[in-house]
Amino acid sequence: MLKQRVITALVLIAFLLPTLFAPIAWPFAVLSLLMISAAGWEWGRLNGPGGASLLVGAVVAVACGAALWAGWGEAPPRLAWWISFGVWVLGGAFVLRGGPQAWSAVSAWLRCMLGVLLLCTAWLALAAAKTIGINFILSVFCLVWAADIAAYFGGKAFGKRKLAPGISPGKSWEGVWSGMLGALVLAAFWLWLDSVVKIDSPSLYLRLYGRFGAAGLVLIVVFLAAMSVVGDLFESLVKRTAGAKDSSGLLPGHGGVLDRVDALLPVFPIAMALISI
Repeated sequence: MLKQRVITALVLIAFLLPTLFAPIAWPFAVLSLLMISAAGWEWGRLNGPGGASLLVGAVVAVACGAALWAGWGEAPPRLAWWISFGVWVLGGAFVLRGGPQAWSAVSAWLRCMLGVLLLCTAWLALAAAKTIGINFILSVFCLVWAADIAAYFGGKAFGKRKLAPGISPGKSWEGVWSGMLGALVLAAFWLWLDSVVKIDSPSLYLRLYGRFGAAGLVLIVVFLAAMSVVGDLFESLVKRTAGAKDSSGLLPGHGGVLDRVDALLPVFPIAMALISI
């Protein structure tokens, strides 16, 4: 299993890094479009009626491709961020409070439509973040990764109170708080890095600090770390409702695409919404 995970990770990195550091935006937009379309296929498998998986994946691919052709990869409508913001905050709270039973009560086609909306806005946010610059998009990626890593180790060391035992029994409130602390430490480090190294673009943290000050930066970083947990829990809820361990087997040793990007789905559009203020 470990060997599979390492090989898959190396292959993904070999494809991702050249597109991420390319001087033009479209290679990353196309690669991320392929990945998000695969995530759409997985969403259809987990939520839709028979035969919905290919349809949902195709709708995501066509919608994102049309947006790319229309130039939205570089200049997307800001309304998309705020729609995604509202859906994740309000809808996420409603669904997580209700648990798998509430989610299974929602129409399968409505669940599929919601997945298309969330996946497409997440892809738009990824493509737009790449056009801002490498420093910016990496700072958002690393916020999610730092929160996840800190939550894992903090939960292992201090976890006592379960966060959502009916959805993801392994997560604890102590892990969430550790993830928030890890994201704040990363933000402080990145602000220092912005001040001493000439980088292609301001990071997420520098932009937030310039707009909202130190207190606003702290609150927003904590909020984004919390939303990464919501994304993770939401995907766990979907899998639990479907009786699946992984979203698919597309990534050997890692599960599916959704398993790897679940925490990113809310964070990128919400981050884009906040810097657009």
